[in-house]
Amino acid sequence: MSPARTRLRLATRGSALARYQAGLVASLLSAASKGAVAAELVVVETRGDRSKEVPIHALGAQGLFVKEVEAAVLEGRAEAAVHSAKDLPASKEAGGGLLSILAVLQRADPRDCLVGARLGDLPAGAVVATGSVRRRAQLAWLRPDLLFTELRGNIETRLQKVPPGGAVVMAKAALDRLGRGELVAEALSVAVMLPQVGQGAIAVSGREEDAGTRELLSLVDHRASRLCLEAERAYLAGVGGGCQLPVGGLATLGGDGSLVLEAMIASLDGHRVLRRRAAGSDPLSLGAGLAVSLLRDCGGEDLLAAAARR
Repeated sequence: MSPARTRLRLATRGSALARYQAGLVASLLSAASKGAVAAELVVVETRGDRSKEVPIHALGAQGLFVKEVEAAVLEGRAEAAVHSAKDLPASKEAGGGLLSILAVLQRADPRDCLVGARLGDLPAGAVVATGSVRRRAQLAWLRPDLLFTELRGNIETRLQKVPPGGAVVMAKAALDRLGRGELVAEALSVAVMLPQVGQGAIAVSGREEDAGTRELLSLVDHRASRLCLEAERAYLAGVGGGCQLPVGGLATLGGDGSLVLEAMIASLDGHRVLRRRAAGSDPLSLGAGLAVSLLRDCGGEDLLAAAARR
């Protein structure tokens, strides 16, 4: 396909990881178009980047790292915005802005990992640093003896905050992309810890009506990764979750074209963790149906109500 446009401006956050991800989109576009498409980065500083010392869940608003980046597109400073898919709110109504996901790159390793020590090697009472309530809840369920401390900042800052005798929890894809994979003490199996919805995936958003940008981004859209992300996001939208709630999910696409989605919702203290798996062919109905099952059949509604009262 010969793209209608040969220049694309990509809005991105300014962190090393965000720049890498936007650069990856640019390089894939160039390769897929055999050099016909040139992309340039438009760097945007977000509120989440400026408030490095405040826990993510305490900042409140969903779309913390999304809205200001997408504003560059809405204001005409860029044609598309590049995101870690896990940062995207479940829906536009939940704070996801006015843009649509136009492409999803092939997903990297979605697992969480520990830096510092393996889970089984952490002594009783060890400190684990993480700003994610999802990670805390699942680790507390597995190891009620662990203590937790907040963790914010860019990748290098987090790597410098490994507690003595403890560990920090990070997304393995982030370390791999920055060439720091050798620091991983243990990649946690998804059977142990379900990742955040969209973890490991890179999403590119733009105006729904911008046919030229949509056509161009179709060159790098990975169908299997897109379908899995759609199922996970449909689940997240169904439970109404965001950074404030311990919610996770991971979808996989089988060779026969069927989707399998495993999802969880937990109490904030990790005393209760609910997990369920479902399969289907339509990602939206699969995710929405699993949300209903966990909320109504497994007791998830009680957990959400308890979280809302805190």
